[in-house]
Amino acid sequence: MPQPLRLIETSPNPPARADVVVIGGGIIGVFAAYYLARRGLSVVVVEKGRIGAEQSSRNWGWCRQQNRDARELPMATKSLELWEQFAADTGEDTGFNRHGLLYLSDDDDEIARWARWRDFAKSAGVTTHMLSSRQASQRGQATGRAWKGGVFSPTDGTADPAKAAPAVAAALMKLGGTVHQNCAARGIELEGGRVSGVITEAGTIKTRTAVLAGGAWASSFCHQLGVQFPLATVRQSIVRVSPLEQRLPDALAGPRVAVTRRPDNSYILAISGRGRVDPTPQLMRFAPQFVPMFAKRWRNVFPGGLEGIRWGHETRALWKLDAPTPMERARILDPKPDPAGVRETHRRAVELLPALGKAPIASTWAGYIDSTPDGVPGVGEVPGVPGFILAAGFSGHGFGIGPGAGHLIADLVTGAAPIFDAAPFRPDRFNKSAWGKVADF
Repeated sequence: MPQPLRLIETSPNPPARADVVVIGGGIIGVFAAYYLARRGLSVVVVEKGRIGAEQSSRNWGWCRQQNRDARELPMATKSLELWEQFAADTGEDTGFNRHGLLYLSDDDDEIARWARWRDFAKSAGVTTHMLSSRQASQRGQATGRAWKGGVFSPTDGTADPAKAAPAVAAALMKLGGTVHQNCAARGIELEGGRVSGVITEAGTIKTRTAVLAGGAWASSFCHQLGVQFPLATVRQSIVRVSPLEQRLPDALAGPRVAVTRRPDNSYILAISGRGRVDPTPQLMRFAPQFVPMFAKRWRNVFPGGLEGIRWGHETRALWKLDAPTPMERARILDPKPDPAGVRETHRRAVELLPALGKAPIASTWAGYIDSTPDGVPGVGEVPGVPGFILAAGFSGHGFGIGPGAGHLIADLVTGAAPIFDAAPFRPDRFNKSAWGKVADF
């Protein structure tokens, strides 16, 4: 496990029926369930392992608007409000704090791109401060060097991945929702082509609505229904160093590495976009649709090994619903960190912030990031399967927009006016050509 993850006590036995069953206890799934329960619906969350144990606790914790794709910016902006509102409404601690995010650069082209994004963001009501060389060097004084420029987004911040998903699940249970860990959903039961139940290892839960928030497992689960949802999972490695007495920036992105402070003054180190792509049957099936993304990010994405096949989350096999599935054989995706990636991440971080050289590496971990061909999630009802709502493919930036995504799912399920435009996230957009816009962040 990446960090000490808050453990919540849940029941092993799900109810016989519910208004909505949410499959997956990551940040997206629990926020969707929370907002549904607030509207008076009976909601069940089934999680094959532990709440928040996969990518929801293996990410940086950034909750940002800065450098978001235009399609995601409304979701990101609303999510920041909802992080704060959640804490006020429930008293649960997610570790959310708007301390701002700092980006530094010596690349004129990159600084110019940030300035163009700033101009676009102004029209959406987002505050971003471009930094002169003097301002960037002052804000980045912990680096011990001068910078050409930078950007500071004061209303952005971070939450604590070790606390957030369990905190939301705890709030859900206070509202009467139920959560069931170590309870894998094996498939969907249909009547007349519509969802009529969710088949779990503990029995079938009758329902008219199922929300699939399965992260890296979403595509193989959809395949069981004959639904083709293109996902490629990227295995990213992260480093945590021991607490430091010296206070460094809370969240800093340099040219080649990002550093995030945790509440205990330890620091998370990561390289944006860097990871390994393990060859799997699923990757081979959808490879043509991912050519534009891999072509754009070839400097940071490297061929992987057999980890993906070993874990089984990208299988193309059809599994039986009355026997253990790959999800029950791999309760928590916990791939091995990439040794070369760990060394390079630590080297770059110490180069950026020399004080980090005083702190030994405390732990390393890896996680699978579920990515879509255009880098934007699929959220919405799956065409041809009424009552089956998909919420996956958050492409490495779903943690921060978890509240907004959850609220949108609740809107779609209940027929309420969407909290923001849902059209950019429609799952059926992937039926079109893969050579569309690829998100730039």
